[in-house]
Amino acid sequence: MDWLENIIFTPSTIQTVILISAVSAIGLQLGKIKIFNISLGITFVFFMGIVLGHFGMDVNRDMLYFAQNFGLILFIYSLGLQVGPGFFPSLKKGGLKLNIAAFSVIILGILTTLVLHYTIHVPLPDMVGILCGAVTNTPALGAAQQTLAQMVPDSQAGMSSMALACAIAYPLGVVGVILAIALIRNYAMPKSNTNDDHEKKDKGTYVGEFQVRNPKISGKTIMEIMQHSPKKFVISRIWRDGKVTIPTSDSQLFVNDHLLVISIKADVNDITALLGEQENVDWNKEDVDWNHIDNSHLVSRLIIITRKKFNGVKLGSLKLRNIYGINITRVNRAGIELLASPELSLQMGDKLTIVGEYNAIENVAKLLGNEVKRLRNPNLIAIFTGIALGLILGSIPIPFPGMSVPIKLGIAGGPIIVGILMGAFGPRIGLTTYTTQSANLMLRQLGIVIYLACLGLDAGEHFFETIFQGDGLLWVALGFTITIVPVLIVGFASIKIFRFNYSKTAGMLCGSMANPMALDYANSLVDTDEPAVGYATVYPVSMFLRIIFAQLILALLL
Repeated sequence: MDWLENIIFTPSTIQTVILISAVSAIGLQLGKIKIFNISLGITFVFFMGIVLGHFGMDVNRDMLYFAQNFGLILFIYSLGLQVGPGFFPSLKKGGLKLNIAAFSVIILGILTTLVLHYTIHVPLPDMVGILCGAVTNTPALGAAQQTLAQMVPDSQAGMSSMALACAIAYPLGVVGVILAIALIRNYAMPKSNTNDDHEKKDKGTYVGEFQVRNPKISGKTIMEIMQHSPKKFVISRIWRDGKVTIPTSDSQLFVNDHLLVISIKADVNDITALLGEQENVDWNKEDVDWNHIDNSHLVSRLIIITRKKFNGVKLGSLKLRNIYGINITRVNRAGIELLASPELSLQMGDKLTIVGEYNAIENVAKLLGNEVKRLRNPNLIAIFTGIALGLILGSIPIPFPGMSVPIKLGIAGGPIIVGILMGAFGPRIGLTTYTTQSANLMLRQLGIVIYLACLGLDAGEHFFETIFQGDGLLWVALGFTITIVPVLIVGFASIKIFRFNYSKTAGMLCGSMANPMALDYANSLVDTDEPAVGYATVYPVSMFLRIIFAQLILALLL
């Protein structure tokens, strides 16, 4: 059995891959264990690597660092590609306020870190590692390590210490956010509003029946009405004289017409004032049968865009309603429901809910593609091209006044910027960047798991020694402070001063801290999906800023 012992204990490429695979598999399995309904998930891979590293497993360092960096690149770029389509829209309207609040969490965390650094005199690289652990953001740690490597030659010891600080601060980083949102719920919310009933009237999709009672719009076309309406909504069907029809932009509305309308819940009162009367039927599904009328000639289908030529094309420019007599009521993109407005730019993989006659929908399906097989083939050209461009961008030296060494975005900053830009604007230039949700999740999970396994193996040698004999307990206290202070301040201010509701505030706080475990806890406290909406709204921008700021702190202050 000497050959097996040599494979496992002799540093080599094969041994490194075996160790990374073993750490990943065991860590993922243990990550499923829940304590007080909280699990660390894939982060357990990090701690499994630390345990194995603690027992002195010698590995091929060159291979370990290559795997660690490549895993980080794969995760960062796939993340950028995934959040790209929603990155810039998340900055608009209500999302802007949430992102400003999340930005405040980030800035307060950085200020707290710097105050502790200058008062307690913990080395800046270690403080940055503590910050990354306190906000449960290992990609930011990877970015900071790359910046340290650029600025300080032979900085391997500093990089390992930074990873060690992150690992020590990480567990209370998870728990701290959960504790903070629990405290906010108990002390910031009025007792009478603990259940937050008003949150149920959110901005989710609303489907309802209205009757035209307003004589001022009688005889006007839908186009004319929409031009003067401050609220945007979709009229899916018109019931008139016992028959249901699909309206076009030239269709006229008359008093006593019954309409099936798709909007957001917050606009229902304004739409009622415009049309005249809201019926007593609240439609939860767009294709619910109207038993009291004749709509047997209408069907509803989900059509997927699979033809590249529609990438980046605005929905209104296709004139599908007027040409085919159908109505697109909503668009699902990567699990997010979008209102089917004429200005919406379509992308490969968009799922359109279409209502109309069977033959008309069949013709639209042929036009848009609706061939799921086309989407099953990953667009590897876009992935490898984007990674290459991201690394080139990350390698460009950016001079700053007063700095002797120019900074670089590195292997984390460059790929995430290119990924976001390609995800957001690739379709507009005819570049197919679509990947299925499962394919993108696979790339992200594979990348982050490899990165965490390597990071743990590298940091594990001195982990327990630091906790019990070194500065470990101090680092734990500092990390918990960095976690809980910004979350409590911004959380209380958001509810008490800026009048955010609790659900969105909790989701925003979890997203700003990149903490899905805390999001699970927040979801268990309310009956709405607003925590998830708040999380998704701020997560892309927050992740981007965390990665960039982790580098800037070292580049400007080290």
